[in-house]
Amino acid sequence: MTGLVYKSTGSWYIVKTDLGDVYECRIKGKFRIKGIKSTNPIAVGDYVDFELETDNNQVSGIIHSIHDRTNYIVRKSVNLSKQTHIIAANIDQVFLMITINNPPTLTSFIDRFLVTANAYSIKTILLFNKIDTYDEATLLEVKYLAHVYRKIGYECIGVSAVTGKNVDKVKALMHGKVSMFSGHSGVGKSTLVNAIEPDLNIKTKEISTLHMQGQHTTTFAEMFDLSFGAKIIDTPGIKGFGVVDMDQEEIGDYFPEFFKLKQDCKFNNCLHVKEPHCAVKKALDHDEIAFSRYRSYLQILEGEDEHYRTDNWENE
Repeated sequence: MTGLVYKSTGSWYIVKTDLGDVYECRIKGKFRIKGIKSTNPIAVGDYVDFELETDNNQVSGIIHSIHDRTNYIVRKSVNLSKQTHIIAANIDQVFLMITINNPPTLTSFIDRFLVTANAYSIKTILLFNKIDTYDEATLLEVKYLAHVYRKIGYECIGVSAVTGKNVDKVKALMHGKVSMFSGHSGVGKSTLVNAIEPDLNIKTKEISTLHMQGQHTTTFAEMFDLSFGAKIIDTPGIKGFGVVDMDQEEIGDYFPEFFKLKQDCKFNNCLHVKEPHCAVKKALDHDEIAFSRYRSYLQILEGEDEHYRTDNWENE
């Protein structure tokens, strides 16, 4: 039988067939060690083949193979530094949710996420959430960030799950697609998903006022079928995002504004750091590239992780 993985709890997987039948499945023993370096060899969004078995009158499935993925999004596993954690697979688009101060989303996190999504050819849309709570100065900051990312080709939308602002616009973009929602804990993912599809009633929690960070509400990634012909993958909140397995020479290719200028650099393998006649550094000097983006690039290039926001998924 073939089915789509809707939920992973680490050892068990909820799999749904084309006929709509749902089974609890586990992995065949040898599957775990077949050269898979991730902490989770199977992720939400994967298509798998499985066989049914009955034990004490309980029917469950044994997954014995996984179909080729069109893409997936991955991050470093915090508990096991040399391994990775696949967040989800076979995604049409990701909505990265951003809040300015409740909790703060740093540009380094945004850029690391965008680089990873770009590397795996996943379209990302930036959602600036909670805009109903911002004062004039904070709204100006939102507008500036949106300008930075629109300039390099990313769609940016200001939303409010509370007032409903632009929720219909997000729904229209989701129609007929598998969309993943991601961002820091507390940015309002679950609240927005509930606004998009109220019948889901996904649990939400308040922001921790002590540290201005969100509390984990979603423990595992989970896919939901929506009433308007869309699928959504809700994910645990992420505080840090380590970039995985990139050669130094290719990192700049995943910054669209750098890649556009690459051909004008004197050296084909220019890292845009100390090389002479570098088109990227020239553009930076003329304020044609945002300094925050260049700073993020240098941090990734130097292999710096976001130690100041070190965290892992709950129960990872």
